[in-house]
Amino acid sequence: MFRLNRLTDYAVVVMAQMSHSHAPVRTAPQISDDTGVPLPTVAKLLNSLARDGLITSHRGAMGGYSLAREPERITVAEIIQALEGPIALTACVDGAPGHCESQSLCPMRGNWDKVNRAIRGALEGVTLADMAMGFPLPLPPRPQSQARGEAAGPNQ
Repeated sequence: MFRLNRLTDYAVVVMAQMSHSHAPVRTAPQISDDTGVPLPTVAKLLNSLARDGLITSHRGAMGGYSLAREPERITVAEIIQALEGPIALTACVDGAPGHCESQSLCPMRGNWDKVNRAIRGALEGVTLADMAMGFPLPLPPRPQSQARGEAAGPNQ
C-alpha cells in the first residue's frame, strides 16, 4: 500500500490552518492550539516547510510563520516532497543510479517512470487551497481583555 507518513498529513493540516488564519503571521503554539497537532510536531514541521521555502519564518517579538505564497500556488506535491523527499514509487524511479541490483536487466526499466510522472502530475494539480476547502475557519481573535478572562463589559 502506498501511504504518506503522518508528518506529511499533519503538514497539510498545519498549512491549511495557516491559509485560513486571520493573522498573516502565526506562532507555533498558536498553530498547535488551532490544529490539535502537538507543539513539538508543529515545530518540526515548520522547520521542514521553511527549509523548503513553503513557509517563511519571521524573527522578533512579533515573529512567527506565514505561507511563502498564496495557497493557490502551493501544490500538494511540494508539501509531500518537503517532508518525504522525491515522489517515487520504487527506488529505480527516483533518478538515482545504483538503487537496484537488477537495473541493467530489468524489463520494467523506464516504464515505472510513466507511472511516477502520472502520480506527480496528479499531485501537482492539487493545491493547498483545494485541500483547505471545507477546513474549519478559525474564530476571530478575542480582544485582550476577554482573552485574559476579564469581564467583557463595564457593567459586569
